[in-house]
Amino acid sequence: MSKPAPNQPPDQAATPAASPAVRVQDVYKVFGRREGELVRRLKAGEDSEQLKGLGTAAVIDATFDVGAGEIFVVMGLSGSGKSTLIRTINGLWKPSAGKVFVGDADITSVSDSRLRSIRRDRISMVFQHFALLPHRTVRENAAYALKERGVGKAERLDRADHWLDVVGLKGWGDRYPNQLSGGMQQRVGLARALAAETDILLMDEAFSALDPLIRREMQDQLIELQSTLGKTIVFITHDLNEAMYVGDRVAVMRSGRIVQIGTAEQILTDPANDYVARFTAEVDRAKVLTAASVMEQPGAVVPLTSGPRGAVNEMRQHQTSGVLVVDRDRRLLGYVTDSDVVAAVKQGSTDLESLIRRDGLVTVQESTPVADMFAPAAESPVPLAVIGDNGRLRGVVPRVGLLASMAPPAGEPNPIGRPTPIEPSGAEPSEPATENQAGPAERAAAAESASISDPLTKPSRTGAEGEVS
Repeated sequence: MSKPAPNQPPDQAATPAASPAVRVQDVYKVFGRREGELVRRLKAGEDSEQLKGLGTAAVIDATFDVGAGEIFVVMGLSGSGKSTLIRTINGLWKPSAGKVFVGDADITSVSDSRLRSIRRDRISMVFQHFALLPHRTVRENAAYALKERGVGKAERLDRADHWLDVVGLKGWGDRYPNQLSGGMQQRVGLARALAAETDILLMDEAFSALDPLIRREMQDQLIELQSTLGKTIVFITHDLNEAMYVGDRVAVMRSGRIVQIGTAEQILTDPANDYVARFTAEVDRAKVLTAASVMEQPGAVVPLTSGPRGAVNEMRQHQTSGVLVVDRDRRLLGYVTDSDVVAAVKQGSTDLESLIRRDGLVTVQESTPVADMFAPAAESPVPLAVIGDNGRLRGVVPRVGLLASMAPPAGEPNPIGRPTPIEPSGAEPSEPATENQAGPAERAAAAESASISDPLTKPSRTGAEGEVS
């Protein structure tokens, strides 16, 4: 990861090398009669809380790029400035300072007619409360953007039917919005945005008003559609689990400022400050982390050509009862056990291939979520093998590593994983929970996870306070 530019939030993940689809550069948006003075003093480093007499600072020094085809999520509590920020991206509100680019066009300086053209041809919006026209049919609502663009009636209705079918509303075109459930109405809003066939999709709390089950269905549908359409999406939410589920990268906002930008794993494993750390304390880590983020270098691996004697030597060196076997291209073939190779050495055999086992050996991809690894890990006698391209061995995930990945790194707030309430914007955070506050069951679970060992990995050593070193 490259070093952030001076005005970038920490841990900003790299964006594609090509020109970004959306670029927000040093943007401020303040409300009040003394707008210019407020921006000037904020730039000088004064605290926005001390400047409330001059106005309200909704967005302070926001800078980020959104790559073409990326889902970029802006996440924050109510009042953090996220909805104000998205309205500067589509030009509904002009920034008090800074620039916003859509492609190569600086929408903060273009004429009103050019701005309308960019909104019509480049940007679509999905709203939290659907914004459907109650007197128009579902089909007419889905075709509305095309009507405003001057597309003929037959063509626009045909395209509307296509996108209604894509979002799962085939056959509902002649109904009216009040005849649809909330989830179905939001699908109409999504179909309307997709029917416009713009490059950029802005989604402002698009799923927040939906029931949890319908909300997850819509999230899954968005991800599925994105895999084929490749839209550039700026997605606003107050739900960190949703942000990490749908986003390629996430920007966390607090009191008008972006405090961190990164992938879900970067934010979860390396939060920029205590505020972000407390947000992530309530996230289901098993659904965010992947095998690539928790895997370890295998402690005992031998090439097929090493023979039984080489396998014995490797087991002695690493004090394990088995080793993984790979071919010359480091493709995983299986594993051998101490009893089998010792017997082969006694018999004078040099054939290791005949001793290779695969029973109980489970392989996963680097992108496999941790949540999908617990069941096979519990049944496997050896660590899970992480396989990359062409079957090459990339690492292993021992059971102890899998369990340890569920707790925040040492030194972060809430080490036992107990959710800590998020303080309202501007409030001082409460003291994090300490290890001494953990209950007996929590301490027992932590001790058990530290004591589990796996064959085929380097033996763990126990350091001070029972931590695995």
